Amino acid sequence: MTAAPADAARARATPAPPPAEGRLLREAVRRGRGPAALVLAATALGAAAAVTLPLALGRAVDLLIARADAGFWVLLCTALIATEVATDALVARTGGRTGAATTAWLRRRALAGFLAAPPAATTGTGLPTRLTANALDAGTAPVAAATAAAAGLAPLGGLAGLFLVDPWAGAAFVCGVPLLLLILRALLRDGRAALTTYQEEQGRMARLLTGALSGAATIAAAGTVRAEERRVLAPLAGMRAAGERTWRVQGRAAGLSGALMPLLVAAVLAVGGVRLVAGHLTPGDLLALSRYAVLAAGAGALAGALNGWVRAKAGTARVETVTALPPTPHGTRDLPPHGDGTLALHGVHVTRDGVPLLDSVTLTLPGGTTTALVGPSGSGKSLLAAVAGRLTDPDQGTLLLDGTDLRTLSADALRHAVAYAFERPALFGATIADAVACGPLPEPDLRRALRRAAADTFTDRLPHGTRTPLPEAPLSGGELQRLGLARAFTRPTRLLILDDATSSLDTVTAHLVARALTDTPGTRLTITHRLTTAAQSDQVVWLDGGRIRGTGPHSVLWRDPAYRAVFGAGAGGDAGAGADTVTDTGARRRSDVRTDVSNDVRTELPADMRTDLHTGIRTDPRVDTGTGAAE
Repeated sequence: MTAAPADAARARATPAPPPAEGRLLREAVRRGRGPAALVLAATALGAAAAVTLPLALGRAVDLLIARADAGFWVLLCTALIATEVATDALVARTGGRTGAATTAWLRRRALAGFLAAPPAATTGTGLPTRLTANALDAGTAPVAAATAAAAGLAPLGGLAGLFLVDPWAGAAFVCGVPLLLLILRALLRDGRAALTTYQEEQGRMARLLTGALSGAATIAAAGTVRAEERRVLAPLAGMRAAGERTWRVQGRAAGLSGALMPLLVAAVLAVGGVRLVAGHLTPGDLLALSRYAVLAAGAGALAGALNGWVRAKAGTARVETVTALPPTPHGTRDLPPHGDGTLALHGVHVTRDGVPLLDSVTLTLPGGTTTALVGPSGSGKSLLAAVAGRLTDPDQGTLLLDGTDLRTLSADALRHAVAYAFERPALFGATIADAVACGPLPEPDLRRALRRAAADTFTDRLPHGTRTPLPEAPLSGGELQRLGLARAFTRPTRLLILDDATSSLDTVTAHLVARALTDTPGTRLTITHRLTTAAQSDQVVWLDGGRIRGTGPHSVLWRDPAYRAVFGAGAGGDAGAGADTVTDTGARRRSDVRTDVSNDVRTELPADMRTDLHTGIRTDPRVDTGTGAAE
């Protein structure tokens, strides 16, 4: 059963156009619009109370000087002050809760985008920094927007109050407003650029540190700790420059506004004093002018509100680089029932940065068989394994599992059909059982998977068995690999891919796992450097330079000295026709591979690959080095 052309065409979805810049920022603000509206209303109410208070104070002072009843005005002043305090508390509480909720939403969005994207697209994204510091800044966006929008209410009200009490005093203050606006404009322009640079350098250092920590043992063994320190801390120079620029911009804005505001207040009070002496103002009016001058001078507080908005925008922009990653497109089809797991690759080609890493790979893995994928380092084995299970898509070519194009499968159908085990598996969850099960799993099934991976021998010795918390379970490299294998064994699959997943196992354990693999239903593709694994496989695919150099039974390929060199064997090695074979432990044993292999060689290779009549090996003359059978 093959995919219909229309289905295959639909599956080859063209990448979606990148989202408009600032889309995530708008979504974050819209998501928090309810609390943001509350913050805006509370801030406006507090500003109204602050603007009304000077008039009430002035009236109360004039009545008290005149020895008249000022009880109502005193009570009004008390109520206005209480309103200011209450609205400030409400803004702080709502802002904190909204910021936490928005930050959590952004982190989930970023993590979902990261996991949905092809692995090749996530390289160098600096996810830890974006999920921590950047998401924290971005989470303040709804409240920062409301705060910035309302930050000018109190200063504008104060300026209006100045003109209401005495136009001359208002005019004296207005003379300095253009200079204040220039200061705020410079803060917005220069502050965002400096902050963005700082966050980029911070992310770069986080990526370097993560890499160094993952290779801490290698660094210690090589004695390169000092060199790694210098490499990881290299971005500090850029961070320092960007940080100093940020603080210079903010300091200059704060310093200029801090010097300007007292001068303006002094000018207002001077004019008000002259007007008081001239009899145009009362003492209460002068008190109101002083309070309004302070409110109007609070325009300098706009710098803080605008800086918060700048930080939110910069943080959101960095988080958006992860949420905007193009997801892997999936279809809606399911696999045909009762398939045997036959995998066919036709003309698979993968290029990265202009360099072909897989070139014209055509290959069939018959259902129910084991295929060993061998080749020198850098030959493309792991990339081919990633393509085979659609962890990444080829630039050209098709992959059919039981006759169905992998790109037409739904995400659930694909992941239930294909299982992976890796050389260095990552364990998730609270306990050993969580890490292996990856979801609800009956205890008998969990025990069966551990037993097949030969992992029960050490999990049973843990303090709490499979319920032992992961931090309390010190695992060797081989034990970690066995848990990764057990995770792959927890469900039946059509295709099981082992990416060097047995490299750290001892010989006895590797034999037990190999026997369990043989009993595993479906098709098995294993990357290996073990000679015994290749010898026990139904077929071997030999990669060299991203091309298939040969495919067939191990005993036939072994006749080629270049193939033997892949396993470090000398030119005199002989593994054919029941001869002794050199195992990966250095011992020699009698081979159990078949002697009659002339008709067993796979021929699913490109047409320009030729067959050596003496050995039966299919080789590609484009990658032959002169030591293979093609000669």
